[in-house]
Amino acid sequence: MQEFRIKKTSVPINSPCSGVIEELLVPDGSTVKPGQQIVKIRVTEGGGAPAKTETKAAPTKPPEETKVPSAPSPPPPPPPPPSQPLTAPSPKKPATQPVAPISATPVSSVKPASVQQASAPAPEGRTEQRVKMNRMRQRIAQRLKEAQNTYAMLTTFNEIDMTNIIELRNSQKDAFQKKHGLKLGFMSAFVKASAYALQDQPIVNAVIDDQEIIYRDYIDISVAVATPKGLVVPVLRNVKNMNYVEIERAINELGEKARNNTLAIEDMDGGTFTISNGGVFGSMFGTPIINPPQSAILGMHAIIERPVAVNKKVEIRPMMYVALTYDHRLIDGREAVTFLRKIKAAVEDPRIMFLDL
Repeated sequence: MQEFRIKKTSVPINSPCSGVIEELLVPDGSTVKPGQQIVKIRVTEGGGAPAKTETKAAPTKPPEETKVPSAPSPPPPPPPPPSQPLTAPSPKKPATQPVAPISATPVSSVKPASVQQASAPAPEGRTEQRVKMNRMRQRIAQRLKEAQNTYAMLTTFNEIDMTNIIELRNSQKDAFQKKHGLKLGFMSAFVKASAYALQDQPIVNAVIDDQEIIYRDYIDISVAVATPKGLVVPVLRNVKNMNYVEIERAINELGEKARNNTLAIEDMDGGTFTISNGGVFGSMFGTPIINPPQSAILGMHAIIERPVAVNKKVEIRPMMYVALTYDHRLIDGREAVTFLRKIKAAVEDPRIMFLDL
């Protein structure tokens, strides 16, 4: 009996007589057709012993595949005339059932499927749960993808020395809270600095509408707030007319609404610029995505003490990386870099805003 491979399946072909294979008419590993002569067999006398099985690896056979020996052949019929050619079986009347697909696993180690399934319990902690996405998360995902598909987004970076603003906060936070009942944070400094920079670079406060550019003479800054249901961006209105106290009060009120899930559509409608503070979660660096229909977004990050050069000396300073992602269709690199440097200067030294420098 000689085995031939047909599309990665070994099909045993029973020899009609006992004998010795004298000649292979097709190379081992070839594809044969029904009725095609494949070997010549020299019939041995007696006809009692089964035909010798000769297997040979096909030249194109992958090295990791191993043939599975077939079951013993049934007793042979009476011997035919000598040198009877052996032909490939017809698919209508197969000589025997095909053996299992070729596997690199030894036959002795193969177990029935039922035994394998029973002996391999499901691993713990690998369950899955399918939960419907809430409407807010669906809307957030839709808007972010629309922004990615619409805007030619580019990001520029800078770093801010937080030494002065930290000293101002530490020295005045108790008096500030006593008088106004509010904690003095860093967000008010960045919001006010952004409003100052937007007045200096009005193109960052503009937006493209079809074939037109809309310039706004008002500044409404959206402040990203994380909630259990997703990220929301309530809007601070008319920021350029607000001081630190009014900004902190507005941020506190909107934050409470966001945490209590009482934000109205009016609280999040509009906005000409967005600030996202990933630093509250420890983010050191990131590239924010523009919040439509705006043209730029400022990303704040964690304050980390790092060695920096100050007056040609190395000092340890509290530094923050900031990132500005902008729509490059409207805003050129010069305006974007100038805008971010303006924010850097106003945060590092708020007197620049007071003196309009």
